[in-house]
Amino acid sequence: MKYAPASATLAASLAAIVAPFTAQAAEIPKGSHVLLKMMNSVSTRTAAPGNQVYLQTAVPVVADGQILVPAGSYVQGIVSMSKRGGRVSGRAELAIRLETLTLPTGKSLHIAPRLSSIDSAESGQKVEEKENTVQQAPSVGKDLGQVAIMAGSGAAIGGLATGTWKGAGIGSGAGTVVGLATALLTRGADVELPQGSTMDVVFDRDVTIE
Repeated sequence: MKYAPASATLAASLAAIVAPFTAQAAEIPKGSHVLLKMMNSVSTRTAAPGNQVYLQTAVPVVADGQILVPAGSYVQGIVSMSKRGGRVSGRAELAIRLETLTLPTGKSLHIAPRLSSIDSAESGQKVEEKENTVQQAPSVGKDLGQVAIMAGSGAAIGGLATGTWKGAGIGSGAGTVVGLATALLTRGADVELPQGSTMDVVFDRDVTIE
């Protein structure tokens, strides 16, 4: 039976001891973009601070030719702020804080990426990056349109009822008042993040995957 030289055995032993300390840990680089897909629906109509938000990575995260985070990995966060649109002023706002990323292996990482953009679905809502908040578009144009429609309807009804331009003018004035009252009593549109919608997030710091 042949035995390995003592020096070779010692070298192998040292390599086994040192290897865990010299191995390079994988790292999600700062500046990486990740596309996430909503697994549940969130709306300022019902959301409250502390509500859970569940997402999945829609595409893998790749660095140096290596898949660091496979598609379908789970991301969990919470609603940190929810505000409905006002009846007179103020737009709906929703802030989400992403906190954990769970890999298929079961390893969980603490994360804190910021929102970059969302799937607005022509709703006009967008991300306010400084506040990491999704804000609904203003409803001024819609309100003015509603007032114009009510004024036009009032004029038509007034003109038909009296058969005069004076009646049309009175009807228009009444319609305008009703339109303004309706606009003032109607809340602005809510921020809606439906199940299946997507958002792009950016990592502002490196995240080590040991």
